[in-house]
Amino acid sequence: MSETKHELIIEHIENLPIGSKISVRRIAKNLKVSEGTAYRAIKEAENIGLVSTMPRVGTVRIKKQSKENIEKLTFAEIVNIVEGSVLGGRTGLHKTLNKFIIGAMEIDAMVKYIEQDNLLIVGNRLEAQKMALEIGSAVLITGGFDTDEEIKKIADKKELPVIQTTYDTFTIATLINRAIYDRLIKKDIVLVEDIVVREPDYLPITAKISTWKRMVRETTHTRFPVVDDSMRVVGVVTSKDVAGAELFSSIEKYMTRNPVTVTQKTSLASVAHTMVWEGIEMIPVVENRKLIGVVSRQDVMKALQQGQKQPQISMTINDTVLSNFKEEESPGGVRLAGEITPMMTNHIGGASSGALMTLLTNAAYAALRKAKYLDTVTESITVYFFKPIQIETPIVVEARILDMGRKNGKVDLTIYSQGNIVCKALLSAQVLDK
Repeated sequence: MSETKHELIIEHIENLPIGSKISVRRIAKNLKVSEGTAYRAIKEAENIGLVSTMPRVGTVRIKKQSKENIEKLTFAEIVNIVEGSVLGGRTGLHKTLNKFIIGAMEIDAMVKYIEQDNLLIVGNRLEAQKMALEIGSAVLITGGFDTDEEIKKIADKKELPVIQTTYDTFTIATLINRAIYDRLIKKDIVLVEDIVVREPDYLPITAKISTWKRMVRETTHTRFPVVDDSMRVVGVVTSKDVAGAELFSSIEKYMTRNPVTVTQKTSLASVAHTMVWEGIEMIPVVENRKLIGVVSRQDVMKALQQGQKQPQISMTINDTVLSNFKEEESPGGVRLAGEITPMMTNHIGGASSGALMTLLTNAAYAALRKAKYLDTVTESITVYFFKPIQIETPIVVEARILDMGRKNGKVDLTIYSQGNIVCKALLSAQVLDK
């Protein structure tokens, strides 16, 4: 029963107007559910992009963004980023900004650059704030300054937020740029939604084995999700499950119950790891616990391999660490040669454990790729010897394959600094195959 209530709450939130304020207590009262049930449903709505929660503002219904527009921030997200408060125009928090303008010029010059759906970053210049709102731009006031009541009324009327923050203009621009950059990195990451097969073949829980056999003949597939009357995934059935079963036996009797499922926002790397770890060939994709599609191991592997061939637009920490190292061949494996940069150090000036782990795992992956293992996931890594490595020290990371099987591999890892061994590790990896 709680699942039905959960789904009703999600549906209720989807039907609310964009910009509506949402509270646990109001949802619980209006839909006659417990506050715990309301809270869990609102959290799921946030995970799937229906609402956004902001300090000192609350939870607001927002427009669900497509991946193509992921780099565009909503004004609600700007409030979070700058740790701000909303002085006016609260109903426009769901809107997205196209670009931000720093108001460090005369009004006559500024007006040439401000357009609709911009964000003007300015101090206590009331004339500039009013001018921006009249054009259709939201306003972010730096330095903790307030604004007058007339401007707040214009913001409310035009549904354009006026946001206050204590940060200075330079800090604000840095924070917003960082948020946009993070979004671009997320945009590059392949998610389930990029490859999901929608409207998949499935079996109702009331189906018989004979129905499964007929669907195998019609589709050439042998694995199907099993759903109840509400399209919730209750199981998965494969040829291994029904081997030897009578034609008129119930699917429910032979299916694998409580199967692993994923959402559209799950990364392909995570799905690949799950498929290898659990030995799964197909995973149902759900939204609000209902079946919307499936992903197969073959599709996941193909997408991951294609992703590796694409030019990267943005640099992750992983990219930044590796950019200072050159890959070279060595007997039985590969080596990475480079220098410990300031960015790779910890608070006392030594190489950070995170940066070293990045170098170790990537050296191991490079060695496995050389052995024709295109895609692998780490099963375990053990560091059993380590000495501190100082800033700007040249190092060599050597990866040597110890053992190779059809499904896994073991790599011996050594870091040398000025000819001395400073780290030893062993990595075990599982191979992602089709």
